[in-house]
Amino acid sequence: MPIYDYRCPGGHVFERLVPISARDAQCCPACGEAGAKLPSAVAITGLASPGLSKDQMPQTWKGTGGADREYVGALRRQWDSRQRLEEKYPELQGDRRPVLAHEGRYHNAPLRAGDPLPTTTSGQPHAHPHAHPHSHPATPATPASPGTSPSQSGE
Repeated sequence: MPIYDYRCPGGHVFERLVPISARDAQCCPACGEAGAKLPSAVAITGLASPGLSKDQMPQTWKGTGGADREYVGALRRQWDSRQRLEEKYPELQGDRRPVLAHEGRYHNAPLRAGDPLPTTTSGQPHAHPHAHPHSHPATPATPASPGTSPSQSGE
């Protein structure tokens, strides 16, 4: 049985679940007067999605389910479909700059070419945004002049 919307002469709007063969008029629950059937409202269901963007696609071996052939094939078909949409609707393209880092602290916000370097807690930019076991000197060492030893250059 379908649900119909009704409005009575008093302005009350109400719904009724009635068989298709039922008469148009139904009693208003607020005032008891006969309500007239209203035109049906359009119900929009479902959700249109352009698919995953380039940034949302898995970027690692683990993200592709260990390079599962079926999963990677499905991702490829999704990406091909997304690229066709982006050609037709350029506003879907998003940021096209190369991604420099996408793991670790950059997982939720990838570091892209041209982005400012992340800052430390003191507000100073990191000299090297990558983590590795060796340290870097604060200032580069200046070589001594050719033909002089370090003790001779300090005269």
